[in-house]
Amino acid sequence: MSNLAQDLRDPNFTPGLHKLVPLGIQHVMAMFVANVTPAIIIANVAGFGFGSSAGQQGFPDMTYMIQMSMLFAGIATLFQTIGMGPIGARLPIVQGTSFAFVPIMIPVVAGQGVEALPTLFTAVLVGGLFHTCIGFFIGKIRFALPPLVTGLVVLMIGLALVKVGIQYAAGGVPLIGKPEYGSLAKWSPALVVIVVTLGVKFYARGIIAISAVLIGLIAGYVFSLLMPSGLSVGYIASQWSKASSFAAPEFMKYGFDFSTAAWGAITGMCLMAFVSAVETVGDVSGITKGGANREATDTEIRGATFADGLGTAVSGLFGGLPNTSFSQNVGLVALTGVMSRHVVTVGGLFLILCGLVPKVGALIRTVPIEVLGGGVIVMFGMVVAAGVSILADVNWNRRNMVIFAISLSVGLGLQLEPGALQHVPTLLKNLLTTGLLPAAALAIALNLILPEELAGEATEEVSGGMAGHKDD
Repeated sequence: MSNLAQDLRDPNFTPGLHKLVPLGIQHVMAMFVANVTPAIIIANVAGFGFGSSAGQQGFPDMTYMIQMSMLFAGIATLFQTIGMGPIGARLPIVQGTSFAFVPIMIPVVAGQGVEALPTLFTAVLVGGLFHTCIGFFIGKIRFALPPLVTGLVVLMIGLALVKVGIQYAAGGVPLIGKPEYGSLAKWSPALVVIVVTLGVKFYARGIIAISAVLIGLIAGYVFSLLMPSGLSVGYIASQWSKASSFAAPEFMKYGFDFSTAAWGAITGMCLMAFVSAVETVGDVSGITKGGANREATDTEIRGATFADGLGTAVSGLFGGLPNTSFSQNVGLVALTGVMSRHVVTVGGLFLILCGLVPKVGALIRTVPIEVLGGGVIVMFGMVVAAGVSILADVNWNRRNMVIFAISLSVGLGLQLEPGALQHVPTLLKNLLTTGLLPAAALAIALNLILPEELAGEATEEVSGGMAGHKDD
């Protein structure tokens, strides 16, 4: 192996500036859209996003949440790449706002407006601290989360969110029941995003292909500008001019809520922290294997988990959403062969810069919900596909099929028919109707309780063996 190839596999190696900056920006482009989307979804569900009266009046909270998504993704990324004592893997790990927590957060804020934000960010803070504590024993709980469980969880995350993409592409929740909902005028920008994203992904190369969703969204944005009843330049200019050029995050902007009602959200956030921690373990292992052809050390896995949790907790203090390692950037490390953590540090600094400039958040807010819907359909579909990919590694004997079948049926069923739990206490109902938590809990419990070999399978094996012996 050449000296340069060896250097590229060293996390402490610093490439020249001509490589350092573009490679760092490339990591940001690969995750940028996915990073800000959860904030947009939560704002819309709460009632101060696209199409709401608050959103039309330029309500600042959605812009602020987008801003915090960028700022604290950058700060959490620096926790990973630079590190502080035992915190951080000191590897090229990009942190970002996690989709995994969205199904947990939706019931907390649904239709509640800004009044729900103290409860939400209390849950984010406590969940982050709990996530940090997982780092002390992450190695001991991995046995309970095989691909059967993690694959099912990722699949459920995607299935819980695909409805959101369709609603956005058709015009958004506020238009449901109105004639314009689902019209061709609403669907057209979303279809442009999907078509352009697929074209770029499969017919382009390098950084262009990696940025396919971002390019698709830009194409849909331009298409909306050209539509007679679409986005106007005047609206974009007004939103840009209203936003300041610099703003620092506000400590405890929304306050905190430790009332009895808040503990349902806190419990859900802590339970999801287990899933997020295991996802981070997989990402760390993927980076070291793909970039340096070695296994991740216990120190790296522990440090990455600490950084995951701390990033989420600090984010919650300032009105930001939960953070986790971004899996799409694992593929970038394998693709480029560059293991330098300093490359990702540059990307983290770029995210921090964007987060301190509210004009960036205000510009993102002007993206029509139909355009975002096209991107979300692609992204959430990929989450489902990632779950299926993990499940492909499962040995599909009858035991595992039974575990998967029961967990999926109960989880998805409760999500689709929440009325079935009308007699259950509100706190427990909010946890169960996510679908994600009951599916994960069932899969983990059944995987630990059920024997590796079902009685029927053992009998068939014995019968088959005896029959084979008789034939001989």
